[in-house]
Amino acid sequence: MTNKATNNKNSYLPVAWEYREIIEEQIDKKNSGKVFYFDENNKLEEARGRIVEIKEKKSEGVFILMDNGLRVRIDRIITLFGKVGAAYNEYDAYANACMDCSGGYTKEELDNM
Repeated sequence: MTNKATNNKNSYLPVAWEYREIIEEQIDKKNSGKVFYFDENNKLEEARGRIVEIKEKKSEGVFILMDNGLRVRIDRIITLFGKVGAAYNEYDAYANACMDCSGGYTKEELDNM
């Protein structure tokens, strides 16, 4: 886990209202759990805790603030307490990319088949 904010070099992408609704519901219920997200270098990260606030920062995007001080941009959330987040499709596409091209085999292994 990192204490850096996810400012991501990519521009903020607006998210569907459902994702904000899920976040607001978790804040209201004071639930704790895991958040998987892409950090500023598009590396998979994990955070544990409770979301205390959702806040918009002009020209940066919309963020969740967790009880441990971590700030995560909501368009980079893969899953939030087991629920699909706005970046889930990007994660799923990345996870399946190798299967699309070579089935997990190296070029040498494919050549020897």
